[in-house]
Amino acid sequence: MNQQFLPDPSVRLEKNNIHLEPLSLAHQEGLQQACKDGELWRLRITSTPHYSQVNSYIQTALQAREIGKRFAFAVVDEQNNRVIGTTSYHDILPAVQRLEIGYTWYAKSVQRTHVNTICKLLLLEYAFETLYAKTVGWRTDIFNFKSQRAIERLGAKRDGVIRGDALRKDGTIRDTVMYSVVAGEWFNIKAHLIGLLENQY
Repeated sequence: MNQQFLPDPSVRLEKNNIHLEPLSLAHQEGLQQACKDGELWRLRITSTPHYSQVNSYIQTALQAREIGKRFAFAVVDEQNNRVIGTTSYHDILPAVQRLEIGYTWYAKSVQRTHVNTICKLLLLEYAFETLYAKTVGWRTDIFNFKSQRAIERLGAKRDGVIRGDALRKDGTIRDTVMYSVVAGEWFNIKAHLIGLLENQY
């Protein structure tokens, strides 16, 4: 595993009173409260666990980080020091300098706000400008239209659909929509995201 393609274990990404820090068991209570804000576990097309399963969710993320497959972050609102969600780099492929952004969910009270735009700007900036990624991807359920709109709003290109790709929480089989941004597109997309943020404040 090329350790240089993984985030620094002490990385902290911050902008506009929101910061991302490596997910740990210290975030368990905060993430449980974020789950309860909107009863997010009821959504069958997201990765949000039931609040009683947050410990296991974090443990799984930490195990994946140990083998270089996923690097999970806690999303923290600095104004009240509240954990408001989580997001990850995953499917990390050092040989081709590709990773994906996913396992993302936020407390309902901060959905459809500036939070997601800030997080994506921070994650993309770190991926392209510090890790020197060549490609950053996303994947989402074919029925998760909100997620598809959010990804497209970032400026990502739709690569296609993988049919019969994965199981949902309810046991049904999902088709997965794939998106990506390549390094040559990054600076235009960065300017686009900064512009979106200026309009959200």
